[in-house]
Amino acid sequence: MLVRKTVFVKEQGFRDEFDETDKIATHLVAYDNETPVGTCRFFTGEKDGEFLLGRLAVIKEYRKNHLGAAIMNKAQELIKNDGGKLIRLHAQEQAMNFYKKLGYTVCSDMEYEEHCPHYWMQKKI
Repeated sequence: MLVRKTVFVKEQGFRDEFDETDKIATHLVAYDNETPVGTCRFFTGEKDGEFLLGRLAVIKEYRKNHLGAAIMNKAQELIKNDGGKLIRLHAQEQAMNFYKKLGYTVCSDMEYEEHCPHYWMQKKI
């Protein structure tokens, strides 16, 4: 929660960061000693084998250390072990190249979430 509040609310200005999905999602948190520095969440989608991944956030000082990719890889491993075949995510436009490097492809037109342009992306696993 601290990482998401720091990145999405304080840094990026989102207001509707926390929702009912938090109660049903699996949350991953990366720590530096006792301090949370990165996170994401995932949950099952509507289709068999589909999972939705979101709220990937890394504290600014820890970016460029491949922590985001490590969190994504761990989430993908857990999703695959849980029978996942497809991961979908709603990527901020500014983060699309990061997801493309991890094998995700764009599967929608641009749409806004709050004030920020997003695209749906997906990856078969």
